[in-house]
Amino acid sequence: MRFDQLEHAIRAACDVAEDTELLIFGSQAILGSFHNAPESLRASVEVDIQPKNRIERTVFVDGALGQDSMFHQTHGFYIHGISIEATTLPEGWESRTVPVSHKYRTRGCTGYCLEAHDLAASKLVAYRDKDREFVTNLLNEGMIQGKILLERIDQLVVEEEVRGRLVRWVKIAMEEANQNSR
Repeated sequence: MRFDQLEHAIRAACDVAEDTELLIFGSQAILGSFHNAPESLRASVEVDIQPKNRIERTVFVDGALGQDSMFHQTHGFYIHGISIEATTLPEGWESRTVPVSHKYRTRGCTGYCLEAHDLAASKLVAYRDKDREFVTNLLNEGMIQGKILLERIDQLVVEEEVRGRLVRWVKIAMEEANQNSR
């Protein structure tokens, strides 16, 4: 996905949701912080959103713009309307979101993208191979700092066993990123 496609997604989802604000929290939220993120981080053709003020309209977004919809077939990407409660986020994430808005390209609507460290912490909680690879790429590209990521992991509401696994994983990934940069 490209940044202009994210703007298109914001515009389309706001139209369907009858809202002017969205929360964007899947991997493509990275485009809020890094408009020209490396292709390895933009591989997904899906953007996860929830209308901010019209939460009950989430299902309509998914139905009209979701996977295999006419929108998907026409534009080559789709919008997954899903509750943000489906993900685990660090405390305070709301105050760190990155707004994406433009008078014309989003028709004044705003998509609030997760900040990169919050996104990485959320991805690590899921702990799928693709999520760990995503976070590894963020670290290797210098797009997030390991120290801040560890702080965000500390702000997650998860069991201590899970937190410990994530902290260990990040420390190993940081060492590998440092070795790769030499």
